[in-house]
Amino acid sequence: MDAALRVVDAGGPAALTLAAVAAECGVATPSLYKHVAGLPELRGLLTVRIYEELTTAVIDAVIGRSGDDALEAVMLAYHGYAIGHPHRYSLAPQRPDVTDPAAAAAASRILDVLFAVFKAYDLTDEQIVHATRVLRAAMHGFAVLHGAFQMVEDVRTTQRILIETMKSIRVAAKIAS
Repeated sequence: MDAALRVVDAGGPAALTLAAVAAECGVATPSLYKHVAGLPELRGLLTVRIYEELTTAVIDAVIGRSGDDALEAVMLAYHGYAIGHPHRYSLAPQRPDVTDPAAAAAASRILDVLFAVFKAYDLTDEQIVHATRVLRAAMHGFAVLHGAFQMVEDVRTTQRILIETMKSIRVAAKIAS
C-alpha cells in the first residue's frame, strides 16, 4: 500500500499500475498477486486508505471544537489534505463504489464527522443532510479549483470568505426547510 501511494504521489492516479508498484517494491509484477487480485482491488484498498487519512486529519482538527470553530477546522483540514496530497485526493472517488463495503464504510466515516459538526447548529436531520452536501461541494470545489486560481488576489482571502459563508449554513438550511 505504501509503495502504491508513493507511485500515486509521484506520478498521479494515471501512474498507478501493478508494474509501477512492483518496480517501486523491487519485485516482479506477478509477485503482487500474492497481495492483491489486481489493479481494481488495489484501487479499492487505496480508496479506503485515503478516506481514512482524510477522516483522521479532519477528526484531529475538530477534536475539542464545536460550532463555527469546528466547521472552520474541518474546512481547513480538508483543504490541507487535498492540497498536501493532490494526487491521492484525486484518486479517491467522490462517490465510492457501494459494492465495496470497505470503501463505502470509509467514506461514510467522514460523513459521520460532518454530521456531528452540524449537530451543534440545532438543525434537523434533513437540514444536516443539506448542509453536509453544501459543505462537501464547497470543500471539494475549492480543493479541485485551488490550482486554477491564477489571479493576483490572495487565495487565502478567498478561502476565508468561503469559510465565513459556510458559517451561515444554519440560516440557509433552516430557510430551505
